[in-house]
Amino acid sequence: MSCVETEIRFQLNGREVRLDVPVTMKTLQMLRERLDLTGTKYACGEGECGACTIQVDGQTVNSCLMYAVDCDGRELVTIEGLRTPAGLHPLQQAFVDHGAVQCGYCTPGMIMQAHDLLQKNPALTRDEACRGLEGNLCRCTGYTKILDAVQAVAEKG
Repeated sequence: MSCVETEIRFQLNGREVRLDVPVTMKTLQMLRERLDLTGTKYACGEGECGACTIQVDGQTVNSCLMYAVDCDGRELVTIEGLRTPAGLHPLQQAFVDHGAVQCGYCTPGMIMQAHDLLQKNPALTRDEACRGLEGNLCRCTGYTKILDAVQAVAEKG
């Protein structure tokens, strides 16, 4: 028995993508297995941990819950898409500078969520960052260094 596939077209990290995908494929699987973008991580598969967070049309989404066919006509940004021509995005660099990366598994989703928070409120307070990152779980850092990194970027404006 073969799985029904459909063609989708969307913007991914600023470039046009055209792809045939099974109708049952999740966006996370498409990113990792079909497009070789492995920065977005698979963890819980239930939308509870935030490791698979990406932006779709400017809003954060758990890519493990979204079907790939629902990407049709949309604009997606993954952790790879934050990189600038000069190198790491300032938020990515802040995570490095503040030691907010330990095992690194939650880091891409954490950065994508923090990026969304800072886009909406560049003067984000530490308390607002803490509340805004509640859906992103980390087992290694204790969150202090993550919040330090986000706060550093917010203070630079």
